[in-house]
Parts: sequence; structure tokens; C-alpha cells
Amino acid sequence: MGIRRTPVDKALAGYGVDAESLRAARSTADRQGMSLRQAARKSDKIDPVAVAKAISELSGLPVLYEVDHKRITPDLIRNLPLSLTRERGILPLYLSGEQLVVGLCDLNGLSVCDDIRVLLGRSIRPVIVPSDVLELAMNDAYERAMQDASAMIDGLEDEFGDEGGLDLEADLIESGDDEAPVIRFVNALLTQAIKERASDIHIEPFEKDLIVRYRVDGVLHEAHRPPQAVKARLVARVKIMAGLNIAEKRLPQDGRIRRRMGGREIDLRVSTVPVRHGERVVMRILEKGKVISMGALGMPDHILEAFGHTIKLPHGILLVCGPTGSGKSTTLNAAITSINSPDKNILTIEDPIEYEVHGVGQVQVNHKINLTFASALRSFLRQDPDVILVGEIRDQETADNAVQASLTGHLVFSTIHTNDSAGAFARLTEMGVQPFLIASSLEGVLAQRLVRRLCTVCRAPYIPSDEELSDLEVSRSDIAGHTVYRAKGCNECNSLGYNGRIGIYEFLGMREELKPLIISNADSGAIKAKAIELGMKTLRDDGVAKVLEGVTTFDEILRVARDGS
Repeated sequence: MGIRRTPVDKALAGYGVDAESLRAARSTADRQGMSLRQAARKSDKIDPVAVAKAISELSGLPVLYEVDHKRITPDLIRNLPLSLTRERGILPLYLSGEQLVVGLCDLNGLSVCDDIRVLLGRSIRPVIVPSDVLELAMNDAYERAMQDASAMIDGLEDEFGDEGGLDLEADLIESGDDEAPVIRFVNALLTQAIKERASDIHIEPFEKDLIVRYRVDGVLHEAHRPPQAVKARLVARVKIMAGLNIAEKRLPQDGRIRRRMGGREIDLRVSTVPVRHGERVVMRILEKGKVISMGALGMPDHILEAFGHTIKLPHGILLVCGPTGSGKSTTLNAAITSINSPDKNILTIEDPIEYEVHGVGQVQVNHKINLTFASALRSFLRQDPDVILVGEIRDQETADNAVQASLTGHLVFSTIHTNDSAGAFARLTEMGVQPFLIASSLEGVLAQRLVRRLCTVCRAPYIPSDEELSDLEVSRSDIAGHTVYRAKGCNECNSLGYNGRIGIYEFLGMREELKPLIISNADSGAIKAKAIELGMKTLRDDGVAKVLEGVTTFDEILRVARDGS
């Protein structure tokens, strides 16, 4: 069904939207790179009903002004992550004969309709629903679906009783019966984890407990305590899904599960480790093809400009540093995607490949056949590359090869484990790279951490204590005129107070004034002090700025940057 030629602003004006609100929406659309329809839908000054009527006029789709929440069953949304339905403004509502009625608050959701049709095996009848009405329906539907999943997990004890024997586990799991309790349990576990935006699922056996925890926005929280009787069968089920040996319980194993949920490919990297009371399982959830754009990383404008300039240089080394889980790979893949073009040959060596980027040659590390960062980097130089991404520089051979690649006309991206940007110079020196080579080849170092975003629905304003301000070296005058918020918790954020994550950054670009310090092997403190003198903003500076913007909290900045960075 084609969109009609009526201009969006004219359609909105025809339903009572005033010129000032339209100007504000158009400004938002230009600034954030979205359509006027989307900006109008997100505007607090424009009636959602007017937007729905305008979209209906543009598309010819009917408007549904009210939604019967009870008709939205868990089966309709079980394989659709809440993040997807919110992002696209789409929700399966109810069955009408053989057709599934699907509510949309924006026409962007039409692209997901085909996926839903294939997923549920029914023809689709789209209708336009005002955004506030659809959001209420979403919240209610997913809350009931969560209760349904929890009830399934809680009901396991009744199905297993006090059985502790292991002899039946293979028969139960390999029977192929989709209704087997363990299979239903694992499916519910994965579905709930993806709906809650978890990055990892932990299954942890103890003497008297079996605990399932999810890592959401970088922080672990307990999700369930299934009955002890399910312990061995649960691990065996996950192992079979990951192609692992269920008979081997003495050694660690690694595998992978691929699933299609909500029209998206989900990869789960599975790791099992034998512990005192059974086997511990951790599943890392990765969405194939999901690469964040540079603009969505949360870099302040001055860093985005400097970093963007560096990734377009013809040669040199760019390092991203920070601890495990700080988003380094995400940043580098965003950088690779932004410069990826038909006239560039880009090669990567990663461990593992977390994001698949179309048009880029990506290689997976395999230590069993001696395919390492260093060996792949040597081979890449014979592949006529323009840009090389090395997953991590962790030894002298990789560091030396990266330096030689940069000095022979290649642009090299990599990560390194240091607390701040200035520490990268000392780390490379410790690996055996000559300081003058570092000064000649290194073009910039980006340090980063991930902090949780405050939930905008429930965040609560407050006056920070003197101790909080002192810990971050912030004065009362620095926060004058700004509203500082703390986390509270509501249904929208699963009572966590936070929803999503954003990066805090510092970027140290190579300057002529820094080279004498680097060549003379000055310590990282002296290099950092000089960089700050030259205008560098630290991780804490960016973190405090995001607190004053209402994006995160002082607690979060202290949690990830307590070392003084």
C-alpha cells in the first residue's frame, strides 16, 4: 500500500497541529536525522490522535482508537522482543478470522509485518493506533507475558517434584518433544532475557540453590531460582542446543546457539565450566547484523569530530582502550561501518566476531591452528588492505606488526587494556615497542566506559550531597542551573531505574607537543597532564557533563570511573 503524496506537515495541520509545534517537530527531525512523522510522534506538544489521523491519511490505513488489552495473548508476542516493538512502533493485537490485526503508530513498522507474517504463519492486517494507546497496550501485554513466563518457570517444581536422578536427562531432552518441561523452560528463559535486553544469561548451581541471573545494562541481577531437580537437565538441554558433549562434565566447553526471534538473527555464545556443585553456564547474547552508528555512541561533539577525523586518515594506529565490557568492539565496528565503502579494502581479525559487517573481510581467531592476531596481521599485509582491524594488541609480536603496518601506509584499528588514554603509551612500551615508533605511528587513543542511562519515566530530581560532589571533584557552582537526577524504578525499566547504556569518553589525539614526552618515555601521568593542558577532557569530565544533562547519575560515574580517570 503506497504512501499518498499529501505533505506530512499539511496533513498534520489539517488535524489541528499549530505552526509552532510543526516547526519544533521539523527542527527535531533535522537535528536527529528522523522523518517529520517520527518527530511528530515523539513530540509532547502534538496530540497522538492527530498524528494517527495524519498517518492514516498518508497511508490509507484505518485508525484504531482503542485497544482491548485482553485480546493480546502471550503467544502473539512471545518471539517479538520488546525493544523491537518499541523501536518500530508495532504490536500484534488480535486475530480476526484468519488475519492477524497488527497495530502501528508509524509506517516504519510496515517493514516488520512480513517478518511477523512468516513467524506466525498468518496474513497481516495493519491498522494505525495512536502512540500513547499503543504504548499502554505494549506495557500491559509484555507484563502479562512476563508473568506467563515466570509462572512456567515456577511451575517446574510441580512437574519435576524431587527427582534428582540423571539417567533420564538424555531421553527427556533428545525426545524431540517441544512440550517437554526443560525445553519449555529454556525457551521461556531465552525469550525473557531478550525481552529484558540482557547481554548475558548466567546459570549457577550451588549446594542448595540453582540461580539464573541476567546481565542487563552491564549489571547482574537475579531473575529466577528454578528447582534443584532441573539442574542437570537444564545444562544438558543448553549443551545440546550448542552442539556440546552432554556426557563430558569434567572439562570446560564452548559452543554457539543460533536462533531467529522477532525476525532477527540472535547468536548465543555458550560457555560451560565445571564447579563444585555441577556445571556453570554463561550465554552471551549477540544480535547478528546489529551495528550501532557513530552518532548513536553518545560521544560529545568535540570527540566525535576528532575521532571521525582520525578514522579517515590514510595511515597510522588508532587505539580504543578500557576494561572488558566497556564497548570497545562496538565503537570500532561503528567506525569501520562509517568508513566502509566500495573503494576501501577492510580486513579484520577478531576473537570472536561479534558483529557482521557487509563488505568487510572478517577473520575469526583460531588458536588450535595458530591463527592468531599476529599471524593474521602478517597475512593481511599481502591482501592489499587499506584498513586493518585487530581485535586486541596483547603481545609484542602483534604490537610490532601493527606498527609496521601503519608505517607502510595502512590504517590500523585495535583495542588495548589500559584504564585511560595516556596509559596506552606505557603499555606499548612495556610490550617492547620503541617509544620513537609509538610517537611516529600512533594517531589517537580513545578511552571509554559504559554507564547506564536513567529511565526518563521515573528518574527523580534531588540535591547531591557534599560527599558525592567531592568524590567527583565537582563544586556546587558547577551544578548551578542544572537538575541532577537519581534512579528510582518503575514498570517501564523493570524497577531498575535505568534503561539502556551510553558511553563516556576521552580522546587523546597525537599532538607535536606530546611527542617529546613519548620519545623520552615519560610516565602516563605526565602525558595525561600535558594532554589536559592542551584541552583534553577526561572520562570524568564527560561523565559529569552527562549527569548534568540528566542522562545518568553520579553513582554510575563513580562505579565505572572510580580510578580517577
